[in-house]
Amino acid sequence: MPFRSILHVLFALMMTASIVCSIAIQAGHADVPIAESAALIEPLAKGDKAPRFVVETVDGEAFDFDPENLERPAVLLTFRGGWCPFCNAYLSDMRHAIPEIRAMGVDVLFLSGDRAELLFETLSQETQEDIDGLDYTLLSDADAQAAVALGIAFKASQRTINRRNEKGQDIEDSSMLKHGVLPVPAVFAIDRDGVINFAYTNADYKVRLPADELLAAAREIAAAD
Repeated sequence: MPFRSILHVLFALMMTASIVCSIAIQAGHADVPIAESAALIEPLAKGDKAPRFVVETVDGEAFDFDPENLERPAVLLTFRGGWCPFCNAYLSDMRHAIPEIRAMGVDVLFLSGDRAELLFETLSQETQEDIDGLDYTLLSDADAQAAVALGIAFKASQRTINRRNEKGQDIEDSSMLKHGVLPVPAVFAIDRDGVINFAYTNADYKVRLPADELLAAAREIAAAD
């Protein structure tokens, strides 16, 4: 490779690292880089201050999650994207828990790696029907800002990217292609003071937090409000 080309590559890598670092600093998790794999993430834990981040609504509008100014406690549930069958199954299962959580006065926020216009489109028809009419907020973290801030971002393997493309799934400008990262599915229960009261992650994306444990976490932050 010509020396000039090598310099260009090095410069691009430096710029990428700078962008990631900038995002993390603004969001409050500057000391944790993007993990090489799901097993190596260093997520925020119980007792940590929740980070501030900006994601997008289904209409493409900015949604500013500011832990310093929460009107209600919140539960954040992250998932990889609508292309993931296990994510679809989990969202469908949550239809039994969401009404009870909302009745406690707790907001329910789902964060997806898909871009805004695909938040509903990529979900299975069954999942769309299961969650229709429920009081929750579905958000796009295609820029991976929230995933980086929460410490759950990891580098997507080329194999995973290739598999999605081979299946004809639209992942253009998702967190997977845009930044080469995916979020580990996670749950964070955040009290009204902006402090994480409960955190759950599992490197195995097939394993998700049971509904009864989610409800218990929601009750705790609701009681503390």
